[in-house]
Amino acid sequence: MKAILIANPKGGSGKTTLATNLAGALAARKQKVSLWDLDRQHSSRNWLAIRPAERPVIHSLDAKDGDESPTSHSSNWLILDSAAGLHGKNLAHALKIAHKIIIPVQPSVFDMAATSTFLQTLLEEKAVRKHKTFIGIVGMRVNPRTRAAATLEAFLAQFKLPVLTYLRDTQIYVNAAFNGLSLFDLPEYLSGKDLEQWQPILDWVDED
Repeated sequence: MKAILIANPKGGSGKTTLATNLAGALAARKQKVSLWDLDRQHSSRNWLAIRPAERPVIHSLDAKDGDESPTSHSSNWLILDSAAGLHGKNLAHALKIAHKIIIPVQPSVFDMAATSTFLQTLLEEKAVRKHKTFIGIVGMRVNPRTRAAATLEAFLAQFKLPVLTYLRDTQIYVNAAFNGLSLFDLPEYLSGKDLEQWQPILDWVDED
């Protein structure tokens, strides 16, 4: 089983949007997917609770089950939607499980400051230093050709980590989430532009 950790210590950075849509993408490919909601707000779990039964199944992994042995489950994929403020022992534990880490970051001074500190901490972790855990960054709610987008691009360049893609600022994610859906459950005439932006993420998680 491959485990993908979605992490950023700042609340509202887009972790749940990434986690639920990545789970939806993998489930749409007929993969067995578990979603482990580590946030006290339980946004991912609430999303799963309203997900229509006829859509591809995404299993919910309870925290108590994950504490025992999340990798013992029979899923092909485990998506970890981490809590805000992830650090210390909780971060170290998550890194032991994760094969890859996706870090969402928005083009605001507050998000970039929080992400900078987190990345510096992350790069000092043993699992990362030994290249056992790989990091990819996703720009969230980024409108191209804006000053904010250019500032975010310059900020991310300093870390020499792969920027997988930039996801545009659109209500399509919000509207889908209200119905327990992901981008990958929508008709292509609604989601086609955004599906193109997601392809680099899917290519990257598939890499060994």
